Amino acid sequence: MFARGTRLLAVAAVAACMVILGPSAPSGLFSAEAPPVGPARDVVPNRVMTWNMCNPCGESNADRASEIARFAPQVVGLQEACERDVARIRDHLENLYGLVYHVEYGAVLKKWSRCGGLPWNPGGYGQAILSAAPMTDQVKEEYPDGGSEDRGYMAVTTLVGDRPVRVFNTHLAERRQEAVRAEQTDVLAAAIARHERAIVLGDLNAVPDTPELTPIWALAEDTDPRCRPSDTGACTPTTDWRSKFDYIFLRGVAPLRHRVWTTPYSDHDVLHTDVDMA
Repeated sequence: MFARGTRLLAVAAVAACMVILGPSAPSGLFSAEAPPVGPARDVVPNRVMTWNMCNPCGESNADRASEIARFAPQVVGLQEACERDVARIRDHLENLYGLVYHVEYGAVLKKWSRCGGLPWNPGGYGQAILSAAPMTDQVKEEYPDGGSEDRGYMAVTTLVGDRPVRVFNTHLAERRQEAVRAEQTDVLAAAIARHERAIVLGDLNAVPDTPELTPIWALAEDTDPRCRPSDTGACTPTTDWRSKFDYIFLRGVAPLRHRVWTTPYSDHDVLHTDVDMA
């Protein structure tokens, strides 16, 4: 993990640049200035978000909730998520910000060192989806080979805007495990292909032009229309080590605006997008 002091210095430098350069942003991006966090706000229809929360990083669940509340997405996909932490985050979102979410968990392992709990009853660890609308038809799938740690995907059907859509949330094997990720994306792509309309959220631990992501690119496009395997230089980094590992892939759904938001509470940035469900 990168030191939090380094992370805060980077955030300060970015903020200083924004003051100098002003609020202009490329087409398709939100303005550089983020909305303030305040109480009792409604979710933003048609907005989805993905965030690897960084575990174990010892961050406050109240701080994590504040980052979600800042953008108030209708659907949130979380990775490296402990079930107990997500439950507390959900409570904070409702009690502090008036944002009410349903939750589904896609935990693939029980791990005391990650999620605490009693040694004989460790907390569940994996993915989670928060949605303002109820979720149905949940699938929780563990990949046949997780690599250095069990990994998997989860999927639910929920509303984005007022339209039903299949939402996937995944965390692929670690950076140097390309062959394992290739097997995982084959499994994930087969599940995505069953749906004409799908949103795929997650930390894929791979930059856009890596061969193992080819099955996903064949089915869906990144929310950033400029970010393609043929032009990775146009892709905004999403991690402390300035690589794009976090994605919102859209299938049968059109992107409107997206934002990568640098946060001091994780080694991954927050990525969210507004979409057109027409």
